Amino acid sequence: MIKIKLTKSLITQSPVHRRTVKALGFTKLNQVRTLPDNECVRGMINKVKHLVEVIQ
Repeated sequence: MIKIKLTKSLITQSPVHRRTVKALGFTKLNQVRTLPDNECVRGMINKVKHLVEVIQ
């Protein structure tokens, strides 16, 4: 399992990045989600790495 925190706002982001963050399950700023550690989730995190923070 991997913990991810949404640290930046989506206001000025492209629609692709907004959809990716929503697919990760985020609805609010500073929200923390625990997701399975697999290739799909890692790819989504890599796509929006400037908006999220991986917490260990």
